[in-house]
Order: sequence, then C-alpha cells, then structure tokens
Amino acid sequence: MDMGNGSQHNRPLALYTGQNGTNSTSGGQNAAGCVLVHIPQELFLALGLISLVENILVVLAIIKNRNLHSPMYYFICCLAVSDMLVSVSNVVETIFMLLNDNGLMDVYPSMLRHLDNVIDAMICSSVLSSLSFLCTIAADRYITIFYALRYHSIMTTQRAVTIIVLVWLASITSSILFIVYHTDNAVIVCLVTFFFITLVFTAVLYLHMFILAHVHSRRIMAFHKSRRQRTSMKGAITLTILLGVFILCWGPLFLHLILILTCPTSPFCNCFFQNFNLFLILIICNSLIDPLIYAYRSQELRKTLKELVLCSWYFGL
Repeated sequence: MDMGNGSQHNRPLALYTGQNGTNSTSGGQNAAGCVLVHIPQELFLALGLISLVENILVVLAIIKNRNLHSPMYYFICCLAVSDMLVSVSNVVETIFMLLNDNGLMDVYPSMLRHLDNVIDAMICSSVLSSLSFLCTIAADRYITIFYALRYHSIMTTQRAVTIIVLVWLASITSSILFIVYHTDNAVIVCLVTFFFITLVFTAVLYLHMFILAHVHSRRIMAFHKSRRQRTSMKGAITLTILLGVFILCWGPLFLHLILILTCPTSPFCNCFFQNFNLFLILIICNSLIDPLIYAYRSQELRKTLKELVLCSWYFGL
C-alpha cells in the first residue's frame, strides 16, 4: 500500500510492490519478465463503496430487527464491521491516490507515512477480528448443537458482549503493536501462525459437529426440539461458506507473507509479490461477498435488508 514513489514497500504489513502507487492503471510485464495484473483505481473505489454500503445495511438490519438480537447475529454484526474496516481503508486510500495523481492535492511524505500506518492498522485489525469472530461463531454453533438445552444459560447476552469487547481490544492492540514492530519478521510469523491456529480450531469443531450431528439430532428430537437443531446446522453451514470464502480471498495474502519469510529474493517469489493489487482486490471482494451470504442464508435478515433498501429508495425519491 505504498503510495509514494512506487518502490518496494519496506514494511511487511503493507507488502506492496508496484509501478505507480497502490492501484496502478496499466498492465503488461516488467523488466524481469513478470506478468503483472494491474487494476484501475476506479475499480478499487467502486468495489470499496459497494462493500461499505452492503455491510452498513447488514449492521442496520441486525440493529433494527429484534428477532436478530441473538449472540450469533451479534458476532455476524461484528464480522460485518470487520469487513467495513477493509472497505473504509480502501476507499480512503484510493481517494487520496486519485486526488494526488490528478494534481488536486499535494500529499507530503509525512502524511503518506501516517496514512499508511492507519490503513495498515485497519487492515490488520480487520483480519485479526475476522478470524476471531469466525472462530467465535463456530464455537457458538458448536454449543448450540451439542448443548442445545443449556445454550441460553451458557451463551448469555452479557457473555457475548464480553467476548466481543475482548476480541476488539485484542485485535486493535495487536494491530498497533504489529505496526510499531513492523520491521521484525516475528510480526509475519505471528500473523501466519494465528491464521493457521484459527483454521485448525474451526476445522476441529466442524469435524466434531458434522460427524456427531446426526446422533445428537435424535436426542434433540426426543425433547421436541428438532426445529432448533435444523436452525443450528443451518448456522453451521452458513459459517462453513463464510470460512471458505475467507480462505479463498485472504489465502493469497497469507501465501504472500509465507513467501516473504521463505524466499524473499527468489525471482519467482518476486513476481508473486508484484501482483499484490490482485490479492487486495480479493480481500475487498471478501468484504463484498459476505453480506450476500448472510442475506442468502438467513430469511429474517434478507427480509429486513429488503425493508431497509425499499425504505431508503422511497425516501430518496
């Protein structure tokens, strides 16, 4: 995300290599023969704005509809806020880039450094909080399925709020520390390790859920709670889709981090590094796709989103 002279960014979190700023507008090959996929700044801005609007609507829908006032939807709301961090950082950076490239604003190097730090912190907070809330939702679904009769006493609103506050505090604090110590490769090691730990944690919960769900459903049906069981499994499947999309969209960035540690001088890896814009677009697409998954998988949320959109359209006329 270097918005300066376009040289190799010397910080492990921004990790941008480009020709003319973060969102370059040309394409082709560089002197080393690497195939570069350059993406127009306008596309970054458009996707960022659409993603921002979508996630704001999700947050408003959850706030508006009392039927969505449950721990799982509180966590989904936080996941939407995490996606909003990516959208906001992308929109702000792209606007600065467009203004600077068109000579409408002089951006000083000190301003660039401060802006870069803020954007890096927002993106880092987003990935840490997203992974944490995906794990939290997985744990919530696990409790719903295997401890259905005790769920409301285990996962109370107060506990859900406490978890949310702790996750945000930990994510923001960690992202600030990562920016402060950005020159240390330990930062990359910590990010990659956290990524794999959360994936393993979620995979273990899923494996247990999907293996034993059929047996457990019989016990639940004995207490006439089959509807709750179906709802719980539907929530687990929704989370499976969310996690799959997250891995597809964020995976290339984490591969980028791993390659920085393992082959920083390799010509092949260097070519991979120089397509960072493509990875950034995938991250923005994750923020754009998530709200569509929420709406597709939840009829109640979909209904509330329709009401919000129609209401906004009506008053906009």
